[in-house]
Amino acid sequence: MLNHAGMASYQCNICDKDFSQKGNLKIHMHKHTGEKPYQCSQCYKSFSQSGNYLSHLRTHSGEKPYQCRQCDKSFSQNVNLQHHLKTHTGEKPYPCSQCKKAFSQKGNLQNHLKKHAGLEPYRCNICGKAFSQKGNLKTHMNQHTGERPYQCSQCCKAFSQNGSYIIHMRKHTGKKPYPCCQCGKAFSIKSSLKMHMDTYTGKKPHQCTQCYKDLSQNVNLTNHLRTPTGEKPYQCDRTFSHQNSLKKHLNTHSGKKPYQCSQCDKAFSYERTLNTHLNTHSGEKENLKPDITKQTGEKPYQCSQCDKAFSHQNTLKTHLKTHIAGEKSYQCSRVTRLSHKNAIIQAI
Repeated sequence: MLNHAGMASYQCNICDKDFSQKGNLKIHMHKHTGEKPYQCSQCYKSFSQSGNYLSHLRTHSGEKPYQCRQCDKSFSQNVNLQHHLKTHTGEKPYPCSQCKKAFSQKGNLQNHLKKHAGLEPYRCNICGKAFSQKGNLKTHMNQHTGERPYQCSQCCKAFSQNGSYIIHMRKHTGKKPYPCCQCGKAFSIKSSLKMHMDTYTGKKPHQCTQCYKDLSQNVNLTNHLRTPTGEKPYQCDRTFSHQNSLKKHLNTHSGKKPYQCSQCDKAFSYERTLNTHLNTHSGEKENLKPDITKQTGEKPYQCSQCDKAFSHQNTLKTHLKTHIAGEKSYQCSRVTRLSHKNAIIQAI
């Protein structure tokens, strides 16, 4: 049989579909006959087409040859990569007809619709939580069993979910696949970008029930609620409102100094202390806070008249006056003796 272009055409005698090659017609006929000549030797699942069979084999080998250029995710099938790329562009062509949600993939929409229909047949026998997909239940069970099959090869930290593992790996690689379209700042996780975007839109969805103050992030609301109560749940001898503040403070007790100077062998407990120390290498001496220079022991302010050095700029200015003959800046109205500011006896 010839088509309109005068080329040979092979037509299916069941559904009338045309093919340019006889082999393609033969493969197509498997759909009608139900024949599945390609069988997996590991799980004995059978397929009607060679391409589907090869894609299936990758589920056993773990091979994922299709990698996203914007992040570190990879996929066993090209079609899955194409769906994934929509998460970076923000394209969500599949809206839910029952609520305002939209999805980048048709499959995600179908799973979402099951929630509206109450179709969540996969239920956890421990906590009763239900899922629309069997794979989600399997991942959820890791929380109960304590199983963490996803282990980082660099720091040996393990995770119960593949998504958490992928996000963690970005700390090592430095990859930040979610850039802000307004300022160019990039983030390692999508939720951080979303919170950052709220600073432009002014959106503050978290409201305090006591003073009605609106906040952009839930963590800010949690910290805000501790303000009137004075609650400081994280403590050693000192107490802290925020867990992260306690975590950093504990470095001073353990002696842990995770912030290493790249130019010398010094290390510090606090990142801000390291940043201050780096000024001694770069020659920058502005905006150095007294409490920070006290922690580092750095004395970046050198007297040009003698070999003395000081941690505070104001202290250097006071010292320089000792070199100027006759200048006595701080004089007590009751005492004729002249001294530096920290030794003045205040008049009664």
